[in-house]
Amino acid sequence: MSIENNMIYTKEDIEKLDRVTKLKIINAVTGIKPANLIGSINNNRQTNLAIFSSVVHLGSSPALLGFIARPSTAEVGHTFRNIQENGCYTINHIHPEFIEKGHYTSAKFDTSISEFDRCGLSEEYIPDFKAPFVKESSFKMGLRFIDALDIKHNGTTLVIGEIQHLIVPDAAMINGDINLEASNSVGISGLNSYYSLKKIKSHPYVRVNEVPAFDK
Repeated sequence: MSIENNMIYTKEDIEKLDRVTKLKIINAVTGIKPANLIGSINNNRQTNLAIFSSVVHLGSSPALLGFIARPSTAEVGHTFRNIQENGCYTINHIHPEFIEKGHYTSAKFDTSISEFDRCGLSEEYIPDFKAPFVKESSFKMGLRFIDALDIKHNGTTLVIGEIQHLIVPDAAMINGDINLEASNSVGISGLNSYYSLKKIKSHPYVRVNEVPAFDK
């Protein structure tokens, strides 16, 4: 489809949109993203659980993941502050059975209120790891905080962690690969739209001499 058959927004058009519409559109333009709940705990044993759609792979050796933390205020930023306090956190896939509960963790609860309790989800712990996992999730990771890179253009922070524990359902491990459809994980777009994941096809690892000829 050519450009002429599409709506075109200039930078000025985007800036004129109301705040919520702009949030929805710009959050959706990258396509479907992973829907994850990040679990953390502070040194007073107060737990926090928050939904994030910005988790991204940064490297496999070491196994690094990143996510974007919004600028901290009294109302938001509990996740990053907890991570800074004790150096560990969890990333938990969301499954269809608890999308609604996971979605409502985005509310700006007071630090004294645990989203686990308020949104009806269960804390789960493993030995020698302080941060809480989401018991209802079958695909989850425990991470150690590595670094934080400030993004000066909008005041956000790229939080980087190394995977210490990886918990994957047996059904999702197929021939040494992870099948996200089999894991029943969900995706997210915009602020409040959730998607199921369906595997369409697999291709081999790409080597230059194996790239086929393609027609336009």
